[in-house]
Amino acid sequence: MYSIYFEKHGGSENLHFGELPAPEPGPGEVQVHLHASSVNRLDLWVREGWPGLKLPLPHIPGADGAGEISAVGDGVDIAIGQRVVINPSLSCGACERCLAGMDNLCSSWHLLGETMSGTYAEYVVVPVRNVLPLPERFPYVNAAAAALVFHTAWHSLITRGRLLPGETVLIVGASGGVNTACIEVARFAGAKVIVVGSSDIKLGLAESLGAEILINRTSEENWSKAVYIATGKRGADLVVDNVGATTMMHSLRSARKGGRILTVGNTSGAQLEIDNRYLFGKHLTVLGSSMGTHEDFRQVMTLVLDKKLHPALDRTYPLSDAAEAQDRLARGEQMGKITLAI
Repeated sequence: MYSIYFEKHGGSENLHFGELPAPEPGPGEVQVHLHASSVNRLDLWVREGWPGLKLPLPHIPGADGAGEISAVGDGVDIAIGQRVVINPSLSCGACERCLAGMDNLCSSWHLLGETMSGTYAEYVVVPVRNVLPLPERFPYVNAAAAALVFHTAWHSLITRGRLLPGETVLIVGASGGVNTACIEVARFAGAKVIVVGSSDIKLGLAESLGAEILINRTSEENWSKAVYIATGKRGADLVVDNVGATTMMHSLRSARKGGRILTVGNTSGAQLEIDNRYLFGKHLTVLGSSMGTHEDFRQVMTLVLDKKLHPALDRTYPLSDAAEAQDRLARGEQMGKITLAI
């Protein structure tokens, strides 16, 4: 099968386009003939590597994928040719957490494309419980663009954050995949959305998705004060921060008393330094969130497939141009999800 892979960690020049053996499904598994994947920040981190990461090489990146069932393993009852979208959150299905419906806390949890070879390829194998049927005319690219980011946004805002109608949500970042999905989910839940972004163009995208208050951090350096003023000196009920090191103190200052901070990533760095007085003085709750459960995936993707939630689409590249697609993401030029046509 044709795929994108790397044989050593480093820059995008280490991505190769070539042929590798196609994986075959085992018991309880399906092989998916992929038609679309998408690019996530995760793909860059895995390609670059980090201390302690040990992958069998060559490694195929990619968490998101949509296509059709091309082969099945023993014990699988699903039709060849069935159109599907993939849930990239892999769990054992048998441990205490999985049986309790908390499969994203599985003792042997993996993420497709991170510790397991992923979807920058013609074929991938996953457990049958990790595929969801696609309506006949739903575009593969849209499904692949939505899978990881809407899964993350739904679990963060709805399951972990317990967002209520009428609350105010601050989203730090305007144009990335998770942030645009969070805007859509927050508006669907009946919340008022504030977005902090780096340019008027990116904030324009956020506004088109339903954000009501837009703050340009290049002209409002003290954007936490701008949030405070915009909320009538009250602050945001819920803050979504996937930037990390450079923004967390602003996020703590932006939250109202008794507010919640959702940390869902660290694009600016993993090491945080905070003023603890904000935590106890404002009675704040900090919630970590990563991916979600199978039930979260079913719920949010049903809304996507029913066209009640819509992924923001940036550019689609052919699979062979995955390095160029990753470079666009690394430069922060994306306006929504970057996708790959396979």
